Amino acid sequence: MNITSNMVVFYVNDIPTSIKYYSDLFGAKPVAETPGFAMFALEGGMMFGLWLRAAAEPKTAITGGGGELVVMSESRDKVDGIVQDWRNRGLVIGQDAVDAPFGYTAVALDPDQHRIRVLFDPNA
Repeated sequence: MNITSNMVVFYVNDIPTSIKYYSDLFGAKPVAETPGFAMFALEGGMMFGLWLRAAAEPKTAITGGGGELVVMSESRDKVDGIVQDWRNRGLVIGQDAVDAPFGYTAVALDPDQHRIRVLFDPNA
């Protein structure tokens, strides 16, 4: 059986706060929105959802930091530029840009402590 996926969902504590955060980060508004859920359509075809933690079924005890949304970059310089842009916007930087076994990378944290990783993979 082949499994395909084009969607990631983060559980969040406050939908309006998270919509504002990700709208600013992505430069786009959600393509769908309800009081307990919002969906963004990202370049490349991936869908990114925000689900109100209190409304998620089955219930979850998972909090931020248990996974990451990875944003690919074209170069090391672009990673540095993205991190500077994030700093200018007031985003919390969880990890400054470093060389890792999988590429040059940095991490920002959203209001729920979910990780947004920017990555340049020279082997991609």
